[in-house]
Amino acid sequence: MAEKEPIIVVKKITIAAAGAHGGSWKVAFADFMTAMMAFFLLMWLLGQSDQVKKNVSDYFSTPSVIEYNFSNYGVELTLEKLFLDLINEPLKVFQEFSQPVDYTPNFLQMGSKNIVMAEVADQLGDFASNMSVNADEIILQVPERVLFKGRTADPSGQFADVLERVKKITSGLEEANVYIDSRIYRWSSKISETQLAAKVAEHRLDLVVSQIQKSLEHSTVDVFGKAEDLPGRRLQDGRPEEGFIKLSIKQKSVFSDGTKPRKLGEVFGSGSSTSNIYHDFAKKVSDRRDRSESPTQR
Repeated sequence: MAEKEPIIVVKKITIAAAGAHGGSWKVAFADFMTAMMAFFLLMWLLGQSDQVKKNVSDYFSTPSVIEYNFSNYGVELTLEKLFLDLINEPLKVFQEFSQPVDYTPNFLQMGSKNIVMAEVADQLGDFASNMSVNADEIILQVPERVLFKGRTADPSGQFADVLERVKKITSGLEEANVYIDSRIYRWSSKISETQLAAKVAEHRLDLVVSQIQKSLEHSTVDVFGKAEDLPGRRLQDGRPEEGFIKLSIKQKSVFSDGTKPRKLGEVFGSGSSTSNIYHDFAKKVSDRRDRSESPTQR
């Protein structure tokens, strides 16, 4: 009887390469470094003053200027402002992404005339008249009945509220001139009434000028005042001509450091000097997007 051949079993042991030869360790290392960075930032913050802690807290709890613009002025005006800033001051766009909205804005440097007009109308639309925004000037006029009692210099019940709204526009100004006109109309040529009207106009001017000057945050702003008393006349509808307080906020032609200011621009609207630039830019973006899309994607 033939002997059975032995069964030979070959056992092969394959030694797998260590994990270090792969890339999985990089993920764990990145997580570790992120955690360490957060830990050291926390340790640094705990050792800071209360003011620094408050500033950090305010930064994370308040929206940025960009978010504020979107929520208050809508997509169109905000995109207009972004476009004008990108063309004129590219670095300003990136600064505003991280800048909280609780700072006092400089209205003459907001870039867009439409944004400024929207904000001025929001603040004073119920009280002021003859509002306009030019490339380097903001003009508004408040009737005397809104600020004062009768034909006197005594503040009305709305005086404080209206002046607070005005100061929101003037407080953050830099390198600007603020011209304030106090005008009152008299209905008689008598010397006594003329003297009284002149005195009322001056007292009104002093009240408004002092309020605005106290609120200014920058020393590069100059305030000028003028009081006028003029003979009154009847309007076409029979009403007597009404006095007013007029503010003209104008950007200085040259800054104290010798540089020239950037003027307020307007993208949307037929009167814009940059509208052609904007539409050309938008058309190029649209054409580029259309070329990049395949027929199936459309």
